[in-house]
Amino acid sequence: MSARDRLIVGLDVPTIAEAEKVVRTLGSTALFYKIGYQLVFAGGLEFARDLAKDGKKVFLDMKLLDIDNTVAKGVENIVKMGMSMLTLHAYPKAMAAAVSAAKGSDLCLLGVTVLTSMDAKDVIDAGYEYDPHTLVLRRAEQARIASMGGVVCSAEEASAVRKIVGPDMAIVTPGIRPAGAELGDQKRVMTPADALKAGSSHLVVARPIVKAADPLAATRAILAEMDGALTA
Repeated sequence: MSARDRLIVGLDVPTIAEAEKVVRTLGSTALFYKIGYQLVFAGGLEFARDLAKDGKKVFLDMKLLDIDNTVAKGVENIVKMGMSMLTLHAYPKAMAAAVSAAKGSDLCLLGVTVLTSMDAKDVIDAGYEYDPHTLVLRRAEQARIASMGGVVCSAEEASAVRKIVGPDMAIVTPGIRPAGAELGDQKRVMTPADALKAGSSHLVVARPIVKAADPLAATRAILAEMDGALTA
């Protein structure tokens, strides 16, 4: 895959109009877009369908978690939308239900391991007995056993996760920040080049692009950095 195939631009904006502006600005430079809660609740599901019809790839970041039947029925309809990627929390029963529902489709199911905004204290406060790294690896193994398409984790864990999931599963890493960029609410971050070298297959970049003074220039700079890492 080229850098363009691996870069997922996070449309973390409040309105469809702003999302459309980002897509128009980036044009053919960007192929892959992430749509999450903020945009979904502003009409983002129809926008996601439109992007897919226009030939773009769409990563629907819904982080599903519910009883098996509810997860399965949701996944069945998301398959019909033409999405490329979908997240759900990496709980074994939810993943098994989703994999069964998506069987035969091109939808890549991603298990969210530990959110990149969480550190060791946050994980303990949430009631888990593991540190973030151990919990990520445990959930990555469960995702592999469930035959998921990939996992979402911090780039800090990508190398260790790659050893568990093998060469074919996707490792999608948010919390990507070019050198000098503000961290925002992210705690476990890495630069684009370092993330690819660590084993990430896809990088999610939102604020450093959509909040940039020149989103197109920012995207091109990130792609150039990624190309350098891929050809090194």
